[in-house]
Amino acid sequence: MSLSATHPEPMRAAAEPTASPSTVPTTEGKRGMAISEQAAVFARKKLDARGTPNAAVRLGIRGGGCSGFSYVIEFSDDPPRERDTVYEVGGVRFYVDKKSLVYLAGSLLDYEKTLMFQGFKFKNPQEASSCGCGHSFTVK
Repeated sequence: MSLSATHPEPMRAAAEPTASPSTVPTTEGKRGMAISEQAAVFARKKLDARGTPNAAVRLGIRGGGCSGFSYVIEFSDDPPRERDTVYEVGGVRFYVDKKSLVYLAGSLLDYEKTLMFQGFKFKNPQEASSCGCGHSFTVK
């Protein structure tokens, strides 16, 4: 099951990465990313509603979409993969694979609720452009 993801307006709470099996954690500003408390609260609600409060959320990108890349946000019932970076915010674990982190470095995963949209939003400084639907992007 996938959770909604698009590009964003940010909040400023940063996540500290925790060590994964064989990955040295990165930090925001170098090659890491940030996750807001609001995003963690939303993820916790979704995990609880799913009945898997101990599961994690996998963040990443995939080729495709009308602009070249698409953000991916999925539930993960598995432990982190060997080369994942693991972030923990508000008791929720977020996994990011090494290849996706190249494109997500410096990004903020946030939560937004408006009249037209409710869900996760990415603020990615590497975005050169995005499509009208907000689900895909190109990089600089």
